[in-house]
Amino acid sequence: MFNAPIPGQSLTSEPKNSPWESPPEFPAPEDALMYHMDRLSKPKRIKSVLALLELGLDVVTLTEGILRGGVIEGRHSVDVSLIIGPIIHEYISGSADAAGIEYNEGLEEDLSDEELNYSVQEGMANKIIDGYKETGEISLGELEDTPEEPAEEEPVEVVEEQAEPMGLMSRRTV
Repeated sequence: MFNAPIPGQSLTSEPKNSPWESPPEFPAPEDALMYHMDRLSKPKRIKSVLALLELGLDVVTLTEGILRGGVIEGRHSVDVSLIIGPIIHEYISGSADAAGIEYNEGLEEDLSDEELNYSVQEGMANKIIDGYKETGEISLGELEDTPEEPAEEEPVEVVEEQAEPMGLMSRRTV
């Protein structure tokens, strides 16, 4: 709490002091892509990436983190990150597929209400099954605590009243 910068402190430091305030090291997307691909192809780094995917981190978040790190270090600009992002994403996904790791893409899907409700119910059912495997007892306490869906209400019509004109030039008309 006390280590936070004082408001206006950034205005007192020397301009172009941070790496991201200077021109990027790799202005071309091809050079920035090769930089990241070289780093990701090292065995130690790819093991770390795959371990994060196994822990539940999604590919989109991991890719954004890698690219933000490149921007913060002054390697490339944000624009270049947007250009090379899909390629880095595919490289990480392909590496996870090759290693046989199940992972979450992190891409949002537009689910209907029925599909969303089904996925929530499926998750709750899986919790109950896992609890049964551990204890040998079925606990439906979680299902009883879930609120029911509210009944659909009829839309209320909103009637807007016309305001009378006001001002020097307004007149009442009959």
